[in-house]
Amino acid sequence: MPGFANRMAYMQSTADVIRYLFESMTDPDTISFGGGAPAKEALPVELIHSIANEVLTRDRRGVQALQYGNPIGIPDLRQAAIDRLLLPKGLQADMENVMIVSGGMENMNLVSNLYLEPGDVVLVESPTFVQAVQVFRMFEAQCIACETDNEGLVIEDVEAKIKQHHPRMIYVIPTFQNPSGRTTSLERRKALAELGSRYDIVILEDDPYSEMRYSGDVLPPIKYFDQTGNTIYANSFSKIFSPGSRLGFVYAEKEIIKKFYDAKTATNSHTNVVTQILCAEFFNRGLFEPHLKLIRDIHRERRDVMMDCIKSMLPERLNYVYPDGGLFTWVELPAHVDTTSMLEEAKQHKVAYMPGREFFVEGQPIHNNCMRVSFGGVTPENIQIGMECLSAVIRSKI
Repeated sequence: MPGFANRMAYMQSTADVIRYLFESMTDPDTISFGGGAPAKEALPVELIHSIANEVLTRDRRGVQALQYGNPIGIPDLRQAAIDRLLLPKGLQADMENVMIVSGGMENMNLVSNLYLEPGDVVLVESPTFVQAVQVFRMFEAQCIACETDNEGLVIEDVEAKIKQHHPRMIYVIPTFQNPSGRTTSLERRKALAELGSRYDIVILEDDPYSEMRYSGDVLPPIKYFDQTGNTIYANSFSKIFSPGSRLGFVYAEKEIIKKFYDAKTATNSHTNVVTQILCAEFFNRGLFEPHLKLIRDIHRERRDVMMDCIKSMLPERLNYVYPDGGLFTWVELPAHVDTTSMLEEAKQHKVAYMPGREFFVEGQPIHNNCMRVSFGGVTPENIQIGMECLSAVIRSKI
């Protein structure tokens, strides 16, 4: 058999854990706190069924839905993103500034296509989203982690590493960060935008969770403070519409969107037109706002149940994050506990989580004693059952 490309070696270190993460999400016998899926009760199945029935029986929209589409995306959905998702954040965009993509992961691939050469450095948070690191490494970039605390990236450390490593890009999830659940403070958002401009670095702002806020104050995105166009704002419809639809969008300067267009035509021609039309109709029929309230209520309850379980079931004096939104919390166990090896015992108890080690890269200490715990896809009853099992496993290691 012919040998694989060298880039595939970058995937090997995380491949087994990522594979188990997706398998556990679909295993009916496992209570999975591992994946980042929203509640199945938050999926608008009946609404989409009704929309699809109508759309596919119209001559014009039915044919459009099943035909090739424009790489930049259909106008209705781009306008919905501008009016309903960007404008409320203080972001003023024209149609030429917005492109529809195939989920949030394609944003990372397209940005990497535009900017990364082999050997380039990407600064990331510590910890950071494991699949983003996979993408950057597939482009043979080097990921260097920057220090974080409860207010997000530590700006002094970011600037020091800019001077040391001369990065091409900074990747950041400022709101309800994956995996930690933390939110970057207002002052640091402004500072990150300024660093991008001062050093002429791309800031890739990944913002798939900001609509999923259950408490705390709404903060403007990093892009709001961008004066030079160095910040690229990426978002997703996965959490607020449907993960299976594989829809996302990017907001950037017109010149950047034109390059996105070129890269996308060489990648997959265009984003799924059927799901674009269904999502656009979802917004245009006034269904988004009541649905958003519903999914916030569902996930707020699950967040609250998870945090109550952590407080009452896990050993005292553990560090953990209380997230104001999103789907994750971050738990730090005593230093001697290896959450990667502990996963084998958790499997026997039919409970899953994501070991912390996978979220750390070079540049900061790798914490084997941390774990990402997701509450989104688990019912309140199963959160309690699963956390009882997980607590027993953790206590056996302390």
